[in-house]
Amino acid sequence: MEEEVAIRIRWNQNKQVTGYLLFSLGTAVIGSLQFGYNTGVINAPEQKLRSFFNNTWMERYGEPITPGVCTNVWSFAVAIFSVGGMVGSFSVGVMANRFGRRRSMFLVNILAVIGGLLMGFSTICSSYEMVIAGRLVIGLFCGLFTGLTPMYVGEVSPTPLRGAFGTLHQLGVVVGILIAQVFGLEGLLGSDKLWPLLLSLTVAPAVLQCMLLPFCPESPRFLLINLNKEEQARKALVRLRGSEDVSKDMQEMKEESAKMAMEKKVTILELFRSPTYRQPLLIAVMLQLSQQLSGINAVFYYSTGIFESAGVKKPIYATIGAGIVNTVFTVVSLFLVEKAGRRTLHLLGLGGMAISALVMTISLLLKDIPAMSYLAIMAIMAFVAMFELGPGPIPWFIVAELFSQGPRPAAMAVAGCSNWTANFLVGVSFPKLVELCGPWVFIIFTIFLVFFFIFTYFKVPETKGKTFDEISRCFSGAPPSSASYVVEAPPAGGSSAGNLPASPVKEKVPLVAAATADPPPSAETPLEDKSNSTVQESL
Repeated sequence: MEEEVAIRIRWNQNKQVTGYLLFSLGTAVIGSLQFGYNTGVINAPEQKLRSFFNNTWMERYGEPITPGVCTNVWSFAVAIFSVGGMVGSFSVGVMANRFGRRRSMFLVNILAVIGGLLMGFSTICSSYEMVIAGRLVIGLFCGLFTGLTPMYVGEVSPTPLRGAFGTLHQLGVVVGILIAQVFGLEGLLGSDKLWPLLLSLTVAPAVLQCMLLPFCPESPRFLLINLNKEEQARKALVRLRGSEDVSKDMQEMKEESAKMAMEKKVTILELFRSPTYRQPLLIAVMLQLSQQLSGINAVFYYSTGIFESAGVKKPIYATIGAGIVNTVFTVVSLFLVEKAGRRTLHLLGLGGMAISALVMTISLLLKDIPAMSYLAIMAIMAFVAMFELGPGPIPWFIVAELFSQGPRPAAMAVAGCSNWTANFLVGVSFPKLVELCGPWVFIIFTIFLVFFFIFTYFKVPETKGKTFDEISRCFSGAPPSSASYVVEAPPAGGSSAGNLPASPVKEKVPLVAAATADPPPSAETPLEDKSNSTVQESL
């Protein structure tokens, strides 16, 4: 018993996991859940929405809406979500730097409330334009949160567990998709009368998150590096780590702050122009494209139709089954990412998806054979499982790892915008591709998957266990400072082209505040800090 207690104490000290840290991460991931919910919620009530468009048209013009116009309105209502996401994701950097990570999440929830209310009252006001406007505002909200959540999670997490906690964003997304699929059933909220409530339900988690955020700390990195508030950053770390000894974390942030003091602020344009950021930016964008161009959204958006084509009698339940597999393997990825590494899991996921896409194509081509329907289900489940091992969670948080504090918000904005743009293109083009290519459509995604596998193998480094400064220094090629330092032994074993070597020299910067520019006035008045409330520090 004593030995078990000692092991638990050592584990807690090494891993720095406290109840307060988990509470803060869980609160942030509510935004990810809303992203997933609003991604999947629009599919179930499609026929109800089309009927609503027709009824509204009849009231206004005295004649039924033509099928072509109805399809256009429906497609626009779906696609406008991605357009809002593009704009929102591109605004992440400006908002995160001006208001801070925590306060930005609080303010962005206002958009969720506005979007949800627009869609919820659309039937009362007999306005399908309110549905479209609501989807646009919700897309803007989700675009902002796809950058804010991974950024906040990455900055408050201990380095040894940054990858594992980074997958929480994707876990929130898939749980949100699954909730939307279940609530969208005809017997629950997917009925003719209740679909407005289904669309507006996103208001509830937005309000909940606004209630919880004041009890969460601001990102210690933002407090120290951006606002030059060392004591507040130290207090936040003490609460998050559950220990008074946070010198290692403070030292790492001091090193990054000292490096930033020699750099000017990085804008999006400078991110593209600077040769220093060219390689990590290319990797960040390509990883985001590998997520969307893998074909996963095509499977999610049209899984019911795919199951019907394969001969499945009750496709809606097969789709929910895929959502459950989606969630389970995201949890599996959470436990594997710090053991197997980001690069390994991403390669495994891309390879498995390519094989599954080939099997899916075969099953759709031979759907007249009864056994092929079962093969189609297995192929889609495997496709989803492989996606959640690597291409699903890893691109979101590895962007935060590839860049230091200065260029990180701008990089998150560029990567998020590329993700949303690819999402939009796949959603718009997939129905036409199905008409043109039929069952061969997944061969296109297979080609993309093979290409991204090759790119990842040769270009993507392993970031497991590395500090932000070590990773960015490896890309910049800058030698460590000639100031006092400690020489560390290199890691055992040979290094490959895909692994970042641990930095042989670790610069020691005195624990004094680095000189930074005065923060903007709005940043001086962050959301009232209630982190000294009754929230427990440990589980």
